[in-house]
Amino acid sequence: MKYTQLGRTGLKVSRLVLGTMNFGPQTDEADSHAIMDAALDAGINFFDTANVYGWGENKGRTERIIGNWFAKGGDRRDKVVLATKVYGNMAPDDNEPWPNHNKLSALNIRRAVDASLKRLQTDYIDVYQFHHIDRATPFEEIWQAIDVLVQQGKILYVGSSNFPGYKIAQANEIAARRGGTIGLVSEQCLYNLAERRAEMEVIPAAQDYGLGVIPWSPLHGGLLGGVIKKEVEGGRRASGRAAATLADPAARARIQAYEDLLDKHGLEPGEAALAWLLTRPGVTGPIVGPRTAEQLTSALRAVELELSDEVLAGLDEIFPGPGPSPEAFAW
Repeated sequence: MKYTQLGRTGLKVSRLVLGTMNFGPQTDEADSHAIMDAALDAGINFFDTANVYGWGENKGRTERIIGNWFAKGGDRRDKVVLATKVYGNMAPDDNEPWPNHNKLSALNIRRAVDASLKRLQTDYIDVYQFHHIDRATPFEEIWQAIDVLVQQGKILYVGSSNFPGYKIAQANEIAARRGGTIGLVSEQCLYNLAERRAEMEVIPAAQDYGLGVIPWSPLHGGLLGGVIKKEVEGGRRASGRAAATLADPAARARIQAYEDLLDKHGLEPGEAALAWLLTRPGVTGPIVGPRTAEQLTSALRAVELELSDEVLAGLDEIFPGPGPSPEAFAW
């Protein structure tokens, strides 16, 4: 495994991040524990989760699965850089939450972090992430709440998720004015070959403010994982975002060209898509969310995969980026 610093911090993390969203809904607890053991054995030390994972009436289940794994001992907690998130409505029925039981008020942050710590069976969270922007709560209030948690030793660093570039700037400018607050150190955003809009504003903002970029959905819902080849071979059919995209003939032709390019060079699509992200400026490491140990093994190969200039140029031709801001939209 290769490692890098998380943004401007001294925190060293693996270049692959273990995503746990499938733990509970799609992968049972025993298999989830086996995947976490395998990830740790392979050198992955950065684990990502969220308080809402488990979904519906099972919200919080994923954190509990991780907590039970930590409780097995063997230095598991000590070896893991643990990231979780706050913002979502934790009511099991997804109905309108009771006031102050979601988003980023100081009251909900305090309540949510204590609940996550209990489920995770740990005393502290390494990277506490805001899952979305809260338009109703000023950052002065948010940072005051975070300062208290840092002083209490409950969290060490703070990251964002799904933030636009201007909110990254706003959050860190206000943190700097307050003094004594390190501000955001990471941004978790949707970023992959098929979805490169983050290159316009989000990633430049993250780089300017020293945030590590953690791409989620690196295979774009399976679209970049060889989905057409799997259909032809009678394997798992596309669903969700991938199926909707393939319904468009032009988009399907683009994915076919992508798979043909990688087949020509003897590369597996999913591994190449991850390897491409690892070449991108500012990227700390993509989140991989294996449902099985076999999927984890495939993702691990991407860390050692070096894409040739010819392949990189071909990928840019098939999936051109938006270009720099403001030229991408202004000129």
